[in-house]
Amino acid sequence: MAKTRDRVAELKLLGDGELLTRLAESRRELFNLRFQLATGQLDNSSRLGEVRKDIARLSTFLRQREIAAAEALGEEQS
Repeated sequence: MAKTRDRVAELKLLGDGELLTRLAESRRELFNLRFQLATGQLDNSSRLGEVRKDIARLSTFLRQREIAAAEALGEEQS
């Protein structure tokens, strides 16, 4: 569980560009893991779940920042 907290804390410090890069890399890794699973070459099947959760976390952080930016813009216009 400490690993998850460390990863989340690290993600909060990253910029939007780096989050997008990591999201693309994670999606590519998930594709490769699914391909390995289908061909019977996957050694660590739990990695699939880890990568899916990483993708969800990254997407969540990006969306939170989008919402915060939209709210800040809305307050400025008021």
